[in-house]
Amino acid sequence: MRKFVRVLVVDDSALMRKLIPGMIGEDSSIDVVGTAVDGNFALKKIEDLAPDVVTLDLEMPGLNGIDTLKEIMRHWRVPVIVVSSHSTAGASITLKALALGAFDFVAKPQDVSARMPEIAAELIKKIHAAAQSKGVQPQFLPGDTKNRHPDKLHPVAPTHIIAMGVSTGGPNALQYVFSKLPAEFSGSILVVQHMPDGFTDLFARRLDDCCPIRVKEAQSGDLLVAGRALIAPGNRHMKVKRLPLGNVAILTDDGPVNGHRPSVDVLFHSVAAEFGSQAMAVLMTGMGEDGAFGMGEIQAAGGYTVAQSQETCVVFGMPKVAIERGFVMKVADLQDLPGILQERCAPDRERADRADIRRSTSAGSN
Repeated sequence: MRKFVRVLVVDDSALMRKLIPGMIGEDSSIDVVGTAVDGNFALKKIEDLAPDVVTLDLEMPGLNGIDTLKEIMRHWRVPVIVVSSHSTAGASITLKALALGAFDFVAKPQDVSARMPEIAAELIKKIHAAAQSKGVQPQFLPGDTKNRHPDKLHPVAPTHIIAMGVSTGGPNALQYVFSKLPAEFSGSILVVQHMPDGFTDLFARRLDDCCPIRVKEAQSGDLLVAGRALIAPGNRHMKVKRLPLGNVAILTDDGPVNGHRPSVDVLFHSVAAEFGSQAMAVLMTGMGEDGAFGMGEIQAAGGYTVAQSQETCVVFGMPKVAIERGFVMKVADLQDLPGILQERCAPDRERADRADIRRSTSAGSN
């Protein structure tokens, strides 16, 4: 017998309570088991209907979306997909919801009807991923400890260029990794996180506030310096370029790749071409296969490649494809990634590797 994904739609807007069930109902394997007008009704219906996935509006009267999400995480841990306003305020509260354990989000534009097919496809894809996932791993949710940086960033050339690709589950995973890296980290990090325009700047600021390394949304011409991570802006690809006065990030408006802009493959391809054996690729939790092909290019260029383990991924999609294609040199749990990054980027790493080779050669000749 075919198994349906049971979905509860929570939204205070009568229009959205009609539109969302209609959109996701186009998929015959999704069954909208109910709707709720606010958080209190939602909690009662979760108890009665036992949905597999909840879509949740955050701006509601009475028990608001954030407080509703906290109750869901506390009592049921049902995967929650936030349906967010595409505004600065909406982006801020959405990032808070992700930090509290929401599975993912869909940003609704001002004119929902004009983009209904696109929104429907995104929401359906994320509902299926949520239903099949283990949910956000609470042991990896980082705190909100504020961090103080020096007033001025001192541009130090990095030992390695680390390109990271991540999607669903990425905000918490990245915050965990960055929070464990020291301010004097010797690598330069570039990140493609699948996230729409208007969200990435706030996301970068949030990471910068609570992590020892510096983090910012990338701008064309930003130097690749040690101890800093650049986040690709929503709706723009990020590449890298070697220049006589310093290596930089550059942004482009080329068409989507693998259905994404920014695309992990675009970043990985550029890093492989420009930095070769000085490059490192990391694929983390996320849906789809973006980044797998580019990871193969970094491996072929002599770089080091790492994928997050299935056990610690919210969605084991992007890393799985790269592993299956033979492009991954190491599979690691999320909690081990900071240590791996520090070890690989240590200034004396290359000298240690050469010493190991000499010792191995000497032992073989005896």
